[in-house]
Amino acid sequence: MDQKALVCIGCPLGCRLEVTLENSEVLRVTGQSCRKGKTYAIKECTNPTRILTTTVEVENGFLEVASIKTEKDIPKDKLFDCIKELKKVRLTAPIHIGDIVVANIADTGVNIIATTNCEALDT
Repeated sequence: MDQKALVCIGCPLGCRLEVTLENSEVLRVTGQSCRKGKTYAIKECTNPTRILTTTVEVENGFLEVASIKTEKDIPKDKLFDCIKELKKVRLTAPIHIGDIVVANIADTGVNIIATTNCEALDT
């Protein structure tokens, strides 16, 4: 059996969790103050995911960069593949919150969307 220590991010309490695993299966979770702790620990130990937030360059816009994020969480092991793809992206203004910047990033089935508005410069 393996033991894994985690700090829960399910709520603001930040409980220190102890997870008991056997053959990558969660047998027990202790230390949580609420239901979210156990759910977080199981997911983090069996299928960790993250929301990716970053910025990309903007051409012809009032802003030089626009903030973007994944529409939903992606597998943690795909983060660097997504970042590699996003380094090649340059947007052209205008950009609006919710615009799809990249569809199906790194074959995750998840879109990258804009989280800021950026109007075009008058030329």
